[in-house]
Amino acid sequence: MVEWQIDNDRPVYTQLVEQMERAVASGVFGPGQRLPGVREMAAEAGVNPNTMQRALQALEQTGLVHAKRTSGRFVTEDRELILTLRKRQAESLTGRWVRDMRALGCDGEEIDRYYRQVREAEDGNDLKV
Repeated sequence: MVEWQIDNDRPVYTQLVEQMERAVASGVFGPGQRLPGVREMAAEAGVNPNTMQRALQALEQTGLVHAKRTSGRFVTEDRELILTLRKRQAESLTGRWVRDMRALGCDGEEIDRYYRQVREAEDGNDLKV
């Protein structure tokens, strides 16, 4: 299930597309999986069904989702497309983090050190910054 987070500073449609892409890239919706109906997803996200429909149509245009006439919408079974999406998202998140760290004045060595410390903390060790 997607934990929808819609804010008011960007178009809702764009946020829905991004969050659906992340849900597919992270495996919340697996390859070939049938998606919930438009009205169900719109209700879960707290958005207008027309806005959700528009977001799903955009995902169809990218090939990430496809519709079967009477069966609903399904995630692509193209694992390469999903891996490409996941890689693109990971690179974007990493790039944003590195830019933010550099804006704090951190050099490459510090960035590496903080990464290792945070990763170890996430893996169950104590965070020591």
